[in-house]
Amino acid sequence: MRSAGAVEAVAVRLDAKVTDLLPAVEHYNTETDRLQISTVPGTDGIVRRIEVRASDGEAKAHWVVFALSNNTDEQVDRLIVAPFYRMVGSGLFWPDLGNRRILNLTPSQGFKPERQSAPDADVFLVTLDPGSTVTFVAELTGEKLPQLYLWEPDAFKDKVNSFTLYHGIVIGIAGLLALFLTILFVVKGSVMFPAAAALAWAVLGYIGLDFSFWSKVFGLSPIAEQFWRAAGEAVLTATLLVFLFAYLNLNRWHVRYVHVAAGWLVFLAALVVVALLDAPVAAGIARLSLFAVAVAGLGVVIWLSQHGYDRAVLIIPTWLLLLAWVVMAGLTVEAVVTNDLVAPALSGGLVLIVMLIGFTVMQHAFAGLGAVQGSTSDLERRALALAGSGHLVWDWDVDSDRIYTSPEVEDALGLKRRSLETEAAGWLEVLHPADRDRFRATLDGIIDQRRGRIDQDFRLRAIDGHYLTFNLRARPVVGADGEVVRCIGTLVDVTGERIAAERLLHDAVRDNLTGLPNRELFLDRLDQALTFTRIDDTLKPTVMVIDLDRFKQVNVSVGMAMADSILLTVARRMMRLLKPQDTLARISGDQFGLILMSERDPERITTFADTLRRSLRAPITFADREVFITASIGLVLSGGDQAKRTDVLKDAELAMYFAKRIGGDRIEVFRPAMRQQKTDRVALEDDLRHALERDEILVRYQPIVRLDDRAIGGFEAFLRWRHPTLGELPAAEFLPLAEETGLILDLGLFALEKAARQLGQWQRLVRVDPPLFMHVNVSSRQLLRHDLIQDLKAVLARNVVAAGSLKLEITEALVMENPEYAAVMLARMRELGAGLCLDDFGTGQSALAYLQRFPFDSIKIDQRFVRDSAKGPARAARPIIVGSIIDLAHHLGMDVVAEGLEREEEAGEMSHFGAEYAQGILFGEPLTADECRALFEPVRSEPRRRRTAV
Repeated sequence: MRSAGAVEAVAVRLDAKVTDLLPAVEHYNTETDRLQISTVPGTDGIVRRIEVRASDGEAKAHWVVFALSNNTDEQVDRLIVAPFYRMVGSGLFWPDLGNRRILNLTPSQGFKPERQSAPDADVFLVTLDPGSTVTFVAELTGEKLPQLYLWEPDAFKDKVNSFTLYHGIVIGIAGLLALFLTILFVVKGSVMFPAAAALAWAVLGYIGLDFSFWSKVFGLSPIAEQFWRAAGEAVLTATLLVFLFAYLNLNRWHVRYVHVAAGWLVFLAALVVVALLDAPVAAGIARLSLFAVAVAGLGVVIWLSQHGYDRAVLIIPTWLLLLAWVVMAGLTVEAVVTNDLVAPALSGGLVLIVMLIGFTVMQHAFAGLGAVQGSTSDLERRALALAGSGHLVWDWDVDSDRIYTSPEVEDALGLKRRSLETEAAGWLEVLHPADRDRFRATLDGIIDQRRGRIDQDFRLRAIDGHYLTFNLRARPVVGADGEVVRCIGTLVDVTGERIAAERLLHDAVRDNLTGLPNRELFLDRLDQALTFTRIDDTLKPTVMVIDLDRFKQVNVSVGMAMADSILLTVARRMMRLLKPQDTLARISGDQFGLILMSERDPERITTFADTLRRSLRAPITFADREVFITASIGLVLSGGDQAKRTDVLKDAELAMYFAKRIGGDRIEVFRPAMRQQKTDRVALEDDLRHALERDEILVRYQPIVRLDDRAIGGFEAFLRWRHPTLGELPAAEFLPLAEETGLILDLGLFALEKAARQLGQWQRLVRVDPPLFMHVNVSSRQLLRHDLIQDLKAVLARNVVAAGSLKLEITEALVMENPEYAAVMLARMRELGAGLCLDDFGTGQSALAYLQRFPFDSIKIDQRFVRDSAKGPARAARPIIVGSIIDLAHHLGMDVVAEGLEREEEAGEMSHFGAEYAQGILFGEPLTADECRALFEPVRSEPRRRRTAV
């Protein structure tokens, strides 16, 4: 129970029609169902205390206390009125949507106030005796009491009667307007009419709630009215949005606008569901949405009017009036404008706006009819002429958005009758995807410009999936209001002409055999790529020239028909590796050009080129024979200084010819030095003769690892030539020339000396068991030369290495050229303390009887057996062959080294077969001595352990 002090009494004046009591009330909240108050002192000055109990017996109660004083000599009757809902001051966020306000009214003296019957307010009749002061305690339904008035009974009655008449007039006009627009929709089936009718019905429902009309008709409770008021505001916003899109025809082609509108409507529909749970929250969001629709709609209307859209121009005054109405409604609910007449005026203004919208819609409903009438004879003549020409009719009724076409079109496409008699958007389903945007733009242009002609080719999909090409020729028909009412013309099947034109164009820019772009189209696309590169730095095209090695010999041996089939197979293999943004072209007989746009990282580009090269190496099977094709690839990386397409292509061709000169089946990246390089053999031989003198020959070391623990077991030495103009060249680019000129002897001795010296240093640095070893290749000229034994002896004398750790690699083919002499030479090398490794085992014509006589301590399995690239029966036989080779080597007491490993699966497979060692890019590229030394640093303090190569 809570005590309350006395309040100041409000003096009742006889001439006052209405008095606002809200400033004079005091609010109380009690935790019990009782309230004790001190009354206002009467004429005798005595203050009394009274106790009031809650009528519903709730533990918590809400109260207001006020006092009235009759200082006159007459008995005064007054009405205390607490309205359920008023728009004024209801609020924008979490608005007050109305409710019952006063449960019970208790006076401190006199008769208990009588509750009067009223549909929209709590009304109590109180009687004040002359000279009395009465304190009133009102029990509330909630914490809020937005309005409380003291009315003179006759004045209140007059006010209710006057507003009842006004409400009836406004509701009658709104109802007639909604009914009229609905009838107009039935008469004229354009989409804007049902949208306008829906808006009119939504306005009728909204003002019916605002005038408490529906509560009188259906007996709605104040709580139910909260839901219907929130839902009505959401529906009003939704119908206004629908009308805007329907009237401006934005729902025909502008897909983004349709998506925005659909999403907005779904959101507003969700507000109706939210209103069931929390009506004030839903109403607040609906009011904000109404303001957003009004502002956004004005922006769209103004933008379209500036582009000459007459419908938008006509709706501008009405929409400005709507925006003014929305602003005024916002000021009213925020209590900036508080006049009692503002709410009824806003309801009447809303009906007026809908009436203006109805007049605008009616103008479009009946405009343009006269333009079509009165020309019957001319239409008949045109119809007869059309029938005689054999052309097919195409007619688009813009207002109803329906297209009619002759049944012959549907027959040609194999479609059902009337399947093409649909809205314009329905044609998008049968149009070719590439023609849909152009179809939209064409019809939009006719509507916006209200003039012009259509002369376009469009592809329509037949029932079996193929497309027929039709030529559409049409022109708009403009009504009296200047708007397009229909667009009518003819359709002609031009599929045959289109195919003939495309064939001529295809033959002009495509290769007849492979269907790939020819040289001219390739250069055109290269020019476009270079232009885009200058505009956008992120675009980095890479150009490749692929030339098939020795294809002329293949052409002679297999015949021209089979050679053409080989070219087709090569083209398909390369196409499978490309992405849509890449271009492959046949630029000459056996030469292809490639513009690579899908890869930009240099490493990924070179990886792609290597994948391309390896895919071409796979055998091509014809009948009972296999043809092996290799290719030389020249590559120009993006970012060069080439300004012309011909320069870029020449650079790629120069790199390709460079790859072909040094043996083919290679990839060469263009270097600017290639433009000035000496291409004659004499000049290159002269440079090679002075390479050792100029300290241009280098040695690189590739790791060889143990497969059981992935520790480094040794290295293989590779020669590199740091050419002053060509850059660093691998051994394969200069060793063939050195072999022919005899310079291989000096180079071989240099490699042997450098490898032995480096091996000795590493063995002293890293002491492991077994010791590190080094493989050095021996050429045919070195093996056949008697001085090789003396050279080897001198090298081993100058460099202290573990016995058998300096291994000389000799190919199987070289040994079998003269097996007797080779056996003697190999035995003497073994006696000097050198190790021996048989390279490329299994690729030559080995005789097992001779193999037992050769003192090899290890063999190398060629990478062709390591990689699982075979197909058919050969693939099934590969594990048997590899396993047999390794078993044979083990029976002869030899270690096995698998070379050319690129993938972890290959390493696991070789380990499973029993190979001890492996090398390849999986474990590292050839490194410098310093880079190899860095690999040993972590294990110098642990002499009995080996480090991992990778």
